[in-house]
Amino acid sequence: MDCSLVRTLVHRYCAGEENCVDSRTIYVGHREPPPGAEAYIPQRHPDNRIVSSKYTFWNFIPKNLFEQFRRIANFYFLIIFLVQLIIDTPTSPVTSGLPLFFVITVTAIKQGYEDWLRHKADNAMNQCPVHFIQHGKLVRKQSRKLRVGDIVMVKEDETFPCDLIFLSSSRGDGTCHVTTASLDGESSHKTHYAVQDTKGFHTEEDIDGLHATIECEQPQPDLYKFVGRINVYSDRNDPVVRPLGSENLLLRGATLKNTEKIFGVAIYTGMETKMALNYQSKSQKRSAVEKSMNVFLIVYLCILVSKALINTVLKYVWQSEPFRDEPWYNHKTESERQRNLFLRAFTDFLAFMVLFNYIIPVSMYVTVEMQKFLGSYFITWDEDMFDEDTGEGPLVNTSDLNEELGQVEYVFTDKTGTLTENNMEFKECCIEGHVYVPHAVCNGQVLPDASGIDMIDSSPGAGAREREELFFRALCLCHTIQVKDDDDVDGPRKSPDSGKSCVYISSSPDEVALVEGIQRLGFTYLRLKENYMEILNRENGVERFELLEILSFDSVRRRMSVIVRSATGEIYLFCKGADSSIFPRVIEGKVDQIRSRVERNAVEGLRTLCVAYKRLIPEEYEGVCTLLQAAKVALQDREKKLAEAYEQIEKDLILLGATAVEDRNLKQWSRILQKPLPITGEIANHVLSRTRKEGLLSRHRSVTRLRLQEKAADTIEALQKAGIKVWVLTGDKMETAAATCYACKLFRRNTQLLELTTKKIEEQSLHDVLFELSKTVLRHSGSLTRDNFSGLSADMQDHGLIIDGAALSLIMKPREDGSCGNYRELFLEICRNCSAVLCCRMAPLQKAQIVKLIKLSKEHPITLAIGDGANDVSMILEAHVGIGVIGKEGRQAARNSDYAIPKFKHLKKMLLVHGHLYYIRISELVQYFFYKNVCFIFPQFLYQFFCGFSQQTLYDTAYLTLYNISFTSLPILLYSLMEQHVSIDTLRRDPSLYRDIAKNALLRWRVFIYWTFLGVFDALVFFFGAYFMFENTTVTSNGQIFGNWTFGTLVFTVMVFTVTLKLALDTHYWTWINHFVIWGSLLFYVVFSLLWGGIIWPFLSYQRMYFVFIQMLSSGPAWLVIILLITVSLLPDVLKKVLCRQLWPSATEKVQQSTKLKASVTAAPNTDRPLLKDLLPRPRRH
Repeated sequence: MDCSLVRTLVHRYCAGEENCVDSRTIYVGHREPPPGAEAYIPQRHPDNRIVSSKYTFWNFIPKNLFEQFRRIANFYFLIIFLVQLIIDTPTSPVTSGLPLFFVITVTAIKQGYEDWLRHKADNAMNQCPVHFIQHGKLVRKQSRKLRVGDIVMVKEDETFPCDLIFLSSSRGDGTCHVTTASLDGESSHKTHYAVQDTKGFHTEEDIDGLHATIECEQPQPDLYKFVGRINVYSDRNDPVVRPLGSENLLLRGATLKNTEKIFGVAIYTGMETKMALNYQSKSQKRSAVEKSMNVFLIVYLCILVSKALINTVLKYVWQSEPFRDEPWYNHKTESERQRNLFLRAFTDFLAFMVLFNYIIPVSMYVTVEMQKFLGSYFITWDEDMFDEDTGEGPLVNTSDLNEELGQVEYVFTDKTGTLTENNMEFKECCIEGHVYVPHAVCNGQVLPDASGIDMIDSSPGAGAREREELFFRALCLCHTIQVKDDDDVDGPRKSPDSGKSCVYISSSPDEVALVEGIQRLGFTYLRLKENYMEILNRENGVERFELLEILSFDSVRRRMSVIVRSATGEIYLFCKGADSSIFPRVIEGKVDQIRSRVERNAVEGLRTLCVAYKRLIPEEYEGVCTLLQAAKVALQDREKKLAEAYEQIEKDLILLGATAVEDRNLKQWSRILQKPLPITGEIANHVLSRTRKEGLLSRHRSVTRLRLQEKAADTIEALQKAGIKVWVLTGDKMETAAATCYACKLFRRNTQLLELTTKKIEEQSLHDVLFELSKTVLRHSGSLTRDNFSGLSADMQDHGLIIDGAALSLIMKPREDGSCGNYRELFLEICRNCSAVLCCRMAPLQKAQIVKLIKLSKEHPITLAIGDGANDVSMILEAHVGIGVIGKEGRQAARNSDYAIPKFKHLKKMLLVHGHLYYIRISELVQYFFYKNVCFIFPQFLYQFFCGFSQQTLYDTAYLTLYNISFTSLPILLYSLMEQHVSIDTLRRDPSLYRDIAKNALLRWRVFIYWTFLGVFDALVFFFGAYFMFENTTVTSNGQIFGNWTFGTLVFTVMVFTVTLKLALDTHYWTWINHFVIWGSLLFYVVFSLLWGGIIWPFLSYQRMYFVFIQMLSSGPAWLVIILLITVSLLPDVLKKVLCRQLWPSATEKVQQSTKLKASVTAAPNTDRPLLKDLLPRPRRH
């Protein structure tokens, strides 16, 4: 054994495998490799037990307490409670301990119950039976006992017990169909492929004789990525090495469909499976309201410290005079006289902190959490946001950001599948300049049913016939479509040809549209059978092509290729992709004619692809195989190496033609070609003028059908009226994206479009282009404000910016002096003065880069990103609020988002209605909590000036304890769930109301200070009103004198009624539940006070409140003072609201006033209404 092997063993056993290597080796069936092949090193892996629970029976209490006391508010009240226990404080420890205990207990019970449910689910999953191969026989055992390396058999409709490498199946072609709905929500069937060298093993004995090892990456959570390789040994020869990818991996939680059984080897088990790794939550997002709430809490903490400090100083100033330090009724002991002055002052400071600590509302956090959790159900229950076509409704993945929906300033949206339907229809193809329209023009001849279409090209010559058929074959072969029988797929897409029962399944709607379109032109893709692709040509002859390699599509290359061998032995590479990725790699073909057609179709809003090919001689193909094999079996940087290999292979192509597909919709038709597009560049106008000269825009083609989602244009228009800037981020061509933006009203007729594209930068330097654009937009900046361009005035000149991915890279790239801030700031300044921005040719990471750039700008606006595909996930995670559209590009976006909606049109109600109401409700909740606690504790502060700073409490212990958790908690919780200051219909009809709450308007410092001073004013009224009443009326009707507890009870009674009635005055939407809770809370306070002071409770050692409340109510002056003080306390707030509504009404207040007027007019009797006798038929006179 050499030294390197010893080092490996030491590292693996001492440091742990996961800590020292990036890959793992799995021995299939736990069989050692042949002697001399490689060293057999047993590895340690977890068993297959899934643990989604957080707690065990033994660690629940300490772990739960630790987690709860990590919250600063809970920790603060724990410290206060401990101080009350340690030193002599004016209030009982119960006053702090009981509310804290209530909050901690309720939270612990909730979390414990949820964890108990997780334990039940885990046990059910871990104990389910699994079949695996042992010594050539099928053995059954519990799922939790599976180990890495076990060979497992899974039957149809069973879920995979762990992550498996697919070895073989009952299907002859070595495939199986899988649904991953429990993982990513996608219900469509996916096809997975067995390893080429093991797919022939169909029995337990065959599988048990397999001798192989698997090398793969360590567990990571990406469901769609896997890198590995398998070494298959036979007859002591060198092992056969095959690459392993995500198509060979069967994930735990997925379900086997339409396949009798499969065999697979376990590679990730238990908590290392991708499903378990995805249990981890995404990075926590915090709303602007939560940040404001924490800042306000710090302010009140400073106020608390200031109050305690002032009272401590004044106490010692007061006691500095003779006889005040030791009154005759309270002489100090000798030990008290000898205590250190600093220690006594610090103890008094802590005592005052305890006395005033109720200014910090402990129950506010619990109430806010309950409001967010319960409020989120209003979105999921909203029937208006349910889509009948798909059967999908909105989803709430996090309730922490509900109010953030009411603060959005920028919306970043994807185009395809979000604004448009992503339901593709093949429109035409162009082969060497000749146009082919299915069922209209083919081979230059007008088909019988196409007399209304005025688009005819001359017939291609005989020499071009070969290129034409090669083009059709390329589209039939260059794809990843699966063909399945009708009974193989749930909800399939039918092939358009009658008489054919096959259906086409693909993750890309474009691929299905292209194959269906070519089918209408005479070439039909039949199937992939035993690695041979079969197509039906025009003469109904079946052609077979051996599929040699697939160069998969990715969003960076923007193209895909296949390498096939024909029946005659010729090897072809067919490539299709975006024009920007194909044209630079072409060395032959009619590039100019095809580029002209592509640009024309792009302006019309069609999605275009270019098709090219090249022939490979056997020597070239061998080099390609070697290059690809080396990249495919790499465990490190496989994606990078594959990209480099693809780059070398996909070059020196011959251009065949281009295709155009259309995103279908049933309703949206947009006339965008009535006049030239106002783009500052020459591309669009040049294309339009040329197509008009050629006569290709006839009556049939003058209306360009941009297939938008239903009400997408209305939604964007409403968002702009609400003051929200909308940016479109797409990977499409500039012309296609610009046409879509016109159709959805993002750009208007009078919008002057500004280009910041690669072509523009090539003509001028980036510096010059940016400064030129800056001058253009700033020239109108005086008149173009946020309110102006959101108003959508038809006569106003505004600007729209178009930028592509390459230009963005240059802007974000650091300059030679090491800085990039100047270009960024200039770019941001241009964007701020544009009504809309279109970013085209964007890679997924560039979308996130744009969002981050705006999010971190100096204004720090609230951003929202919405998309439907995996390429949108990065920007959805980057934005403050991420919304996924449950679309046809899978569920990756919906899974990674904060909210998910069925269609883009639902965004309007999500923001303008739900977001608006959520923000109004929670901002009132936060301000109200601080207000009522100022009302509660400021009289206690004033009371110290009248009791010699003796730390005497003003309120009884029961009142201190129950004020926040019983007497005043339910009304504000219900208000924060049900309040509607204006009706839902009004919010939907008038988007401008959204601006009233923009920029965190209800939680600004001005509003916060108003609520605080209102609380201080009310506290002064409570305290001094009661004080002056006691000064003049100190005796009850029976001659008994009021004491300090009666005084405190009077203040407390006025306070409870005032803060509750204040909330009633703020309520606009009354229901029976509001009435029950508000008046019920007041009744509960009265009944509790009567019982608390009217009964001698045996568990109390002393009862200072006995008969106090009843005695107070028996006094006539007390009743008068209560009513008078409540009125005086509420009067300033009422006057302020009346004056502001009359002199400076907001848009919301104007709407409220007009609604009341309409209601009064409707309710008023109509004096001109005819009488009943006038409506009755008159009797005929004879």
